[in-house]
Amino acid sequence: MCNWENVTEFFSEDERHYMNTYLEINEVYDGKIEVSLFSSKEGLYEIYFSYGIIYIDAENADSKREEIKNELVKEYQKHKEPTNEFINAFCEKHKVSLPNDIFFDASALFDF
Repeated sequence: MCNWENVTEFFSEDERHYMNTYLEINEVYDGKIEVSLFSSKEGLYEIYFSYGIIYIDAENADSKREEIKNELVKEYQKHKEPTNEFINAFCEKHKVSLPNDIFFDASALFDF
C-alpha cells in the first residue's frame, strides 16, 4: 500500500516563502498526487494540489487538507486518473479556485 511522503524538506527556507505565504507541508502520494499547505499571516491558508487551490481559514486547514488527500487517493486507486465527473464534483464541493499564476491542466492531477 502506498503512503503519503512528506517532501517539505526538499525545499529551502527561501523556497518555502511564496507571495506572502509559507509552505507548511508538501506531501506526495505514490509519486503521483501532490498536496501542499501554505499558511498566511494576513489571510486565508491555501491548499494547493494539481489542478487548483482551496482557500481555508487557519482553524480548518489541517482537517480540510486531510479530507482532500483522502478523496484524491480514493479516485487515484479507482481510476489512476481523474474522471471529468470526479473533477467537476470535487471542484464544486471544495470551491476550488484557479489561480492566475499557475497553468491549469486537469490531467496533471495524476502524473501518469
